[in-house]
Amino acid sequence: MPRRDKMSARLARRLAKPRAQNNLFAFPTTSPPSVNFDDYCQQKAAPEGSGTYYALRRAPAARQPLLTALYALYRELEETVKETSDPTIGRTKHVWWRSELERLYLGEPTHPVTKALQAHADGSGVLDEEGRASLAMFVDGFSMDLDQARYLDWPGLRRYLDQTGGAFATAVARATARGDVSSWAAPLGCALLLAERVQEIGDDARNGRVYVPIDELQRFNVTAADIINRKYSDAFTELMRFQTERARRALDEALAAIPPAERASQRVLRAQAALSLARFDEIEREGFKVLHQRITLTPIRKLWITWRTR
Repeated sequence: MPRRDKMSARLARRLAKPRAQNNLFAFPTTSPPSVNFDDYCQQKAAPEGSGTYYALRRAPAARQPLLTALYALYRELEETVKETSDPTIGRTKHVWWRSELERLYLGEPTHPVTKALQAHADGSGVLDEEGRASLAMFVDGFSMDLDQARYLDWPGLRRYLDQTGGAFATAVARATARGDVSSWAAPLGCALLLAERVQEIGDDARNGRVYVPIDELQRFNVTAADIINRKYSDAFTELMRFQTERARRALDEALAAIPPAERASQRVLRAQAALSLARFDEIEREGFKVLHQRITLTPIRKLWITWRTR
């Protein structure tokens, strides 16, 4: 890491650390010999310097551990897909997670993430009947990644985005919401996941996955092989411009749909959307050169953007 980036990361960490009297749930970021479940979730979901790390600090202090556990569950499921080359092993792990959720509902969780959910979910609705339905939906959403690495058209991709991102954002929103979230949380989660897939197109391709619908690739005269082989062209630039504009529009519309009474309660999701929009600015500034590199924001900029989410 360049010296300037190291200094930026150190400054961002120092500024992001809250005063002791204002935060009862500040987690260490290095694990002691015997790791407790909160430490595990913090490292899994939100290592220092990540966008999630700064976004979660916009949550009410009493709900930070629960939200961190939800994001840790998301990362566990994501890794099951991304880091498993054998689909059979991936499906076995997926079945294990479904069984682990059942153990959680019976009050007998065995994994640090589900133990954290059990410890912090009281009064949140995350584990009530509706909450369990959201968890089951986004867990099953990841199974779609085990069955296919391409999507024929936008409706097919949209189903994946709704089932995975939409259901997850619904669970996150219900953890802190004052009222019903059914009309706006899922579209926001769908938009956030769409933006992530556009921004991570190069990394996804290295894992053999292309989340651009096949008919859109054909429309812009770009092939999946072009993306996997990191082939830039004017056609790829136009494809990325189209994908970026659609994701931006989805984020803007989803943010506008959050009721005014819920804006303060949803700082985590709103901060993530703000980070995503800023990251699109950087990607566009770099000419959409995302196939061979990850274009990200500096830690100090992430801190500034999330701090401005009121």
